[in-house]
Amino acid sequence: MHSHRGWVTIVEMTIAVRASVVTLAVLAAAPASADVAVLMGNVHGGGMVGKGTGGDQQDEAFFANAPNGVYGATVTGRFLFLAAEVTHRQYSFVGGEFENTLRTWTQFSAGVDFEIGLGSTQQKKERKGSFFQVSAMAGFGVGTGQQVDPPLDNSQITDKGFMLGGKVALGTHLSKHFDFGLMVPAQFGYFFKNGVAANDLTNHYQGIHVEALLFLRVYLKLI
Repeated sequence: MHSHRGWVTIVEMTIAVRASVVTLAVLAAAPASADVAVLMGNVHGGGMVGKGTGGDQQDEAFFANAPNGVYGATVTGRFLFLAAEVTHRQYSFVGGEFENTLRTWTQFSAGVDFEIGLGSTQQKKERKGSFFQVSAMAGFGVGTGQQVDPPLDNSQITDKGFMLGGKVALGTHLSKHFDFGLMVPAQFGYFFKNGVAANDLTNHYQGIHVEALLFLRVYLKLI
């Protein structure tokens, strides 16, 4: 039974990877940002919905049970179209089985990121007007069932997961260094509860979650 679920998960992730490759191949043909190396930091807030999709612990899935209000921050480094980022989000306020509590998720990811200017040629040169951004990344994250008491250690972690997902964003350049917009990240993950043997499949589960976030971004061109 466990073996069958494992093969289903592998097939699902393979299909997702192939779909991402095709999408990114199309986007690669479009004119993207001319900046070679950039550093970006954003703060964001909005809502999240999640669901456990498989595994013995799917009813206890982290994102399915987390409150639906979300806020946090992300730092991203991009060289050409290759990107790496670290994200920390907190889930609180409304919704979820434990809406009066707070949960956190911290994730390290790497993949590809494209930004396409939607303005005129002159606006693109001056970094003005609107833009469209799309990314696809894989990463590893950890979740807690309460506010993190720095430094974060293993005793505070409730869930861990290998993540595969993407993000689309539509925004406007407020100035040379500041942007504002709406982004929609979506991720599929293979998770396991912390504090048990990693090969104990009864503590594994799969899940998906989608967020809609308003963001304010600082953009620094390095090269």
